[in-house]
Amino acid sequence: MANKDGLRKLRDKTVINKTSKKQETVLLEAVKHVAVTIEKQFGLNLQWEDKWLLKDVVIHLRKHYPSVEFFDPLENSSMKPDGGILYLLHKDGSKHPILIAERKNQGTNDLRKLEGKKKQAKGNAVERLGKNVIGLKTAMTGEGIFPFVCFGDGCDFEDKSSILDRVITVAMFGHLRKIYLVPEGPSGEFLRGSYFFRSEAWKSPEIVKVLEDIATRSVHFYISKFGDDKLLRK
Repeated sequence: MANKDGLRKLRDKTVINKTSKKQETVLLEAVKHVAVTIEKQFGLNLQWEDKWLLKDVVIHLRKHYPSVEFFDPLENSSMKPDGGILYLLHKDGSKHPILIAERKNQGTNDLRKLEGKKKQAKGNAVERLGKNVIGLKTAMTGEGIFPFVCFGDGCDFEDKSSILDRVITVAMFGHLRKIYLVPEGPSGEFLRGSYFFRSEAWKSPEIVKVLEDIATRSVHFYISKFGDDKLLRK
């Protein structure tokens, strides 16, 4: 990858929570695998970042929408998707996301039942997801795709759980476990992102398959948009 420090962070990134750490490690390793595969398959130079600074989002928006007013966020405020952002590099110096990956786990009532404990209120992982989706989708305004995917598991996401309806709402009422990359609707009103949620934990090969599909489609989109000769190659 072009960003060696990013590659190091992709390899060494850690978190505090034990469950989250295990899940994030699986996701990051999957993103790393896909990055290597895409670079090799297309001969492209990619870049990985663990965060997207809000000030950079506003700079981008002001450049492309000069008549619209935007608030100035704090200097270091950022969005940090669990799997980071994988970028395709343009020869003009711009970079374009081909994969943004999140991972959410919610629900301990299955374990509490085994321990003879009372049920707890369901968590708010989906609400945090909704906030991130709004920010990331806004950051990608004008790109033409939204290569975002979130993998969610835990007992709160079992079939017919009301929590799944919250996820579906974030997904603009699209189907779960289906890839949505390009806008749909007469004027592209529905730019959804992809949401793979279930109670059973997602395994690495399953995650890799989805990530690779999204990244590959994204690369083809940008080749069509810019032209193959405009992308930075190895």
